[in-house]
Amino acid sequence: MENILQKINETAQFIKDRVPYQMDTGIILGSGLGDFAELVESPIVIKYKDLPNFPVSTVAGHAGRMVMGKIRDTMVMVMQGRFHFYEGYTLEEVTFPIRVMSLLGIKKLLLTNAAGGINTSFVPGDLMVIKDHINLGCGNPLIGKNLDSFGPRFPDMSKVYSKRLIDKLKAIYDKNDIRFVSGVYACLTGPSFETPAEIRMLRIMGADAVGMSTVPEAIVARHCNMEICGISCITNMAAGILDKPLTHQEVIDTSNMVKDKFETCLSELL
Repeated sequence: MENILQKINETAQFIKDRVPYQMDTGIILGSGLGDFAELVESPIVIKYKDLPNFPVSTVAGHAGRMVMGKIRDTMVMVMQGRFHFYEGYTLEEVTFPIRVMSLLGIKKLLLTNAAGGINTSFVPGDLMVIKDHINLGCGNPLIGKNLDSFGPRFPDMSKVYSKRLIDKLKAIYDKNDIRFVSGVYACLTGPSFETPAEIRMLRIMGADAVGMSTVPEAIVARHCNMEICGISCITNMAAGILDKPLTHQEVIDTSNMVKDKFETCLSELL
């Protein structure tokens, strides 16, 4: 535990030495959604490979950069790409950036991802506001000795995603004539896409969308007492709903297609 705390402190101090202001909000951008970081004014950019103790992104659509600056008068830390369990990282490594954000005093976290639609009323291009999640992915990132300085041994998970921020997003969607959908996000490990049988199981369980990220980060952010908001870009319908194969390129293409409304929603929320 002392080793991980030392690493978190080293990374946080490295960023503090280069960023001369207090950041309020962390943003993690999912597959194909990284262009949002271009909205940051007077950005300070650090590549993941240059951050001490930091993993690096290995997946297409994840630039692997930390971009810090201002959007709409809010000081932000934007991750252009994240880390996944399926890349071979441990959950400690996947969620390491959340610990660093917390140590830097960041109190709000906006999580975004690309996801497959399970709810048959969804269409590719919908921006689903996450109201809850199902963790079927890779275990729990809090397993092991508790980091008492960040949060309690048994954090409450009954209200992971902030109703206050969900309500704000709904108002933003309505104002901009964007179709509002919300739902439950299910996390599986990947990297293979789900089978039709698995999608039928998830629908019975109450999931509306499925992906391979976000939940470990949300759990650790909740442990750190952050206010959390999540948006899933529905990039395709999940296996078995349409008679077509699933590809990562489709994920990237659809994410690019909704770039403008995605940027509108996040920037107005900020």
